[in-house]
Amino acid sequence: MQERDLLLDEKIVWSGHPNGVCAPPFARVLAFSWFTLSGTATCFAVVTTLGLGESPTHLLLFAFWTATLGLLTSHGPRIWLDKVRYTITEHHVIWERGPLRRTIERRGINFARIYWSGVSGTGDIELVRAVPAGALRRRLLVRLYNVTAPEKVWMIIRGAESSAEPDRVGRSVAQRLDDGERVLWSAQPSPVLHRHLPRGRREWQMLILAGILLFAFATMLERAIPNARGLLEAGLGDTAWWALVFGQGLALGLVLMLGLWFGYEALVRPVSLLQNTRYWITNQRVLIQRGREELQLDRDQIVDTIDVPKPGGGRDLFLVLDGPSARALALSGAFGETQRGSELRPVFESIENIDEIAALLQATPDNIMANSGAPSAQGR
Repeated sequence: MQERDLLLDEKIVWSGHPNGVCAPPFARVLAFSWFTLSGTATCFAVVTTLGLGESPTHLLLFAFWTATLGLLTSHGPRIWLDKVRYTITEHHVIWERGPLRRTIERRGINFARIYWSGVSGTGDIELVRAVPAGALRRRLLVRLYNVTAPEKVWMIIRGAESSAEPDRVGRSVAQRLDDGERVLWSAQPSPVLHRHLPRGRREWQMLILAGILLFAFATMLERAIPNARGLLEAGLGDTAWWALVFGQGLALGLVLMLGLWFGYEALVRPVSLLQNTRYWITNQRVLIQRGREELQLDRDQIVDTIDVPKPGGGRDLFLVLDGPSARALALSGAFGETQRGSELRPVFESIENIDEIAALLQATPDNIMANSGAPSAQGR
């Protein structure tokens, strides 16, 4: 006899839990920053004790505090998710940890993002329900962290069957189609010069932060060298002097690393992600793959498309989805916005033959089968 969810009174068709969760990249960078600050404070505590003969208590307390924050940042996600459980019932997907519980209707899910991990056969599934722009637009989302066989789990959620081998990292998503599914069109974003420039508030903020940090690094380096030389000539002991140099080196390295990281996130990573993106339209779904990230969207969720010209040339095709009480663009927000985040969105960026592609997306399955002239050229 199948188990039932006591709260919803529905049969449970699958259950699981996170498998070996690690901190996300931003958390790892933040943890490294905390540990570096802790090391810097410890070095300055040595200088304060040996060079100035004063108590290092306040610096050691700061070092302990930042080291604790580093441990919490690096291990916090694993501790938090260790007791999380995932359940798929007849009609819902449930995320729960103790008394905390989040649910999303299976039929209300518009699309899923799959983030494959470095371990073969595991990854995250982000279930998204499109909602109109507004204060509530980011609440209808459930993420299942580091589940085993994430594509199989997504197939269970959408009630699909496939004889292909799923969950193999590095394989094209077009090689893992459902039974009876075939590719009608595929392409990559066309190379456009302006895509190398920051777009949206987030990327401009990161670029400004990178500039500030790199300027701070140059200023700190300019002052650190003569200060260290002057203290050595003034008779600062070898141990205290080397502790000072090492502490300043840690601080300089941290500022330089953060400046380069913010610059990479603002200028290099968005271009790299776009170059590794490929789009597919099948007779059943829209598929987008970018390295180890995928977006899978059933075609019957698409109710309209919006053609948005890009500054400097090129055109994007936004997919309007069937959201609750209104048509929506999922988490992309307002129609045609230029804000570009790191997550995959239901948008075809910088594609050619956009009118034909829009017509193909809005065609019914019967028209697709009857229309042999549908665009099927393979892009770059």
